[in-house]
Amino acid sequence: MSSEGFLKEMQTIGEKFLLKLQKLPKADPVEIVSFCVVLLFIVTVLLLMIIACSCCCYSCCSCDGRTDHRRRKIQVRPIAH
Repeated sequence: MSSEGFLKEMQTIGEKFLLKLQKLPKADPVEIVSFCVVLLFIVTVLLLMIIACSCCCYSCCSCDGRTDHRRRKIQVRPIAH
């Protein structure tokens, strides 16, 4: 997908989201609750992705400035009888 197509798709999604927010005060309670649940799910997934990526980057890239020699891979060999 080209960057222009991606930007157009994001703009379309944003416009739909704003339209949904504008109609929300007139909606019935079930629709309001379902919208809040979906919004909470999306926010939770994004937050967990940010936490996972930051933890992965911190442990893999040694972002703390020190090298961790314990993370070296150790080759396991079978025991000879």
